Amino acid sequence: MTELDFDRGVFSDWFSEQAGRSGDLQIEPMRGGGSCDMFALTSSDERFVVRRAPLTAVSDTAHDVVREFKVIQALTGDGLRVPEVLLACDDDAVLGAPFYIMRYVDGEVIRRKLPDHYIAKPETQPAIGEELIDALVELHAFDWRGTAMENLSNPKQFLERQVKRWSTQLEGYRCRDLPGVDEVALWLEDNRPSAGSLTVMHGDYKVDNAMYSRALPPRILTLVDFEMTTVGDPLIDLAWCMIFWPEEGNLIAIAAPGSPGGMDAAHCQRPEDLVHRYATNTGCSLENFQWYQAFAAWKLGIVLEGSYAKFLSGESKNPNHEFFGFLVDQLMVRAQRFAHQE
Repeated sequence: MTELDFDRGVFSDWFSEQAGRSGDLQIEPMRGGGSCDMFALTSSDERFVVRRAPLTAVSDTAHDVVREFKVIQALTGDGLRVPEVLLACDDDAVLGAPFYIMRYVDGEVIRRKLPDHYIAKPETQPAIGEELIDALVELHAFDWRGTAMENLSNPKQFLERQVKRWSTQLEGYRCRDLPGVDEVALWLEDNRPSAGSLTVMHGDYKVDNAMYSRALPPRILTLVDFEMTTVGDPLIDLAWCMIFWPEEGNLIAIAAPGSPGGMDAAHCQRPEDLVHRYATNTGCSLENFQWYQAFAAWKLGIVLEGSYAKFLSGESKNPNHEFFGFLVDQLMVRAQRFAHQE
């Protein structure tokens, strides 16, 4: 998006009334939103980010940004690395779809490549993975009982519901052959672990959903994208964040050694090193971790297929959504690999 697709005056009036701020207001589209639209907002000398649901939703429950706002509010104030949220709005007349506003964080997002100053100091790069695990340990340690998270989640029989839920969601927009998706679903049902721990679960935990410090060594300033956060099984988060971590043969790894701007091979941990760090810091058993690895890749593929289906039908012009087709294919390969391991 290069131009605003809503009435700037209507939004300015709403913001001035709700935020109690007057004066010059600037708002421009931002790059970076994979599922939702993002806008940079400047009011006087304050900077914010607007996160808006897509104008065409994949399903009735997808992209509930007002719920996401409430989740972040519930997690605020306990030392967790969450953004500071300001306002939320579910009136489509303002921006065309529900949205919320959070304070801007001046940090680095690691996507295709590392920041240049990270590359120049490769000995600091192990902190990228260490921080990713440590921030996850903090999130999973949050005592959710008796908080708003309890009302925003449905933890009963969480694992038992998952395969049927996401299979049903896929049928709502299924438009092409996805090799392995049905076979993996059957394997997941047949091999599901008994109910594990229940913690706050980010739901889309990966390196590019963290904002790192500009100062070295890298430190996570805040996590972002709490759209799928709920109370559930923490090992799904751990498996999810390993999907994009560099390892041999992983074509969708973020900033992999050997790629332009990638991590230094001598300082990039193996996935099993980071998984061990999590287990050591939480005492969590990894006996059934293979199942979680298969499930995480399978589920993420189904989630991204929704946006890719919108692109194929012409409902979305987001270039990220076109790339999601390749990601989905690779995720199904990964899911099958873990499902077929002895």
